[in-house]
Amino acid sequence: MNDLSEKTPKKAILKQSGRIIYEVTVQHVGTLTTLRQREPTVIFFSNLRKAVDAITAELALNNWPSKVNYTAVYRGVKQREFYSCDFNVAGARVFRVKVVPRVLNPALPRLGIDENPAK
Repeated sequence: MNDLSEKTPKKAILKQSGRIIYEVTVQHVGTLTTLRQREPTVIFFSNLRKAVDAITAELALNNWPSKVNYTAVYRGVKQREFYSCDFNVAGARVFRVKVVPRVLNPALPRLGIDENPAK
């Protein structure tokens, strides 16, 4: 019975050096931005569930349709490495919600510095 487990190859497990956080950006787009210039709002969350809950709560509070759900955001982030959803009024885009995973405290790169040739 244990023959199956002995024949399966073992894979090396690589641990990420940084922690994943989620960047939620609300960017105002469309024709309304020419009338009223607004900077995009960027918020960071440590948990994808908390990010989606905050988005849906804010949409419900301001009477926008709830087009954002956890499953759609999770699938978008896993497949395309981002999730984006546009909100329209009378055929005109008003704003876009975008969720992007980011690495907090990534491993330090070598910065392009080579080894010192002089000894």
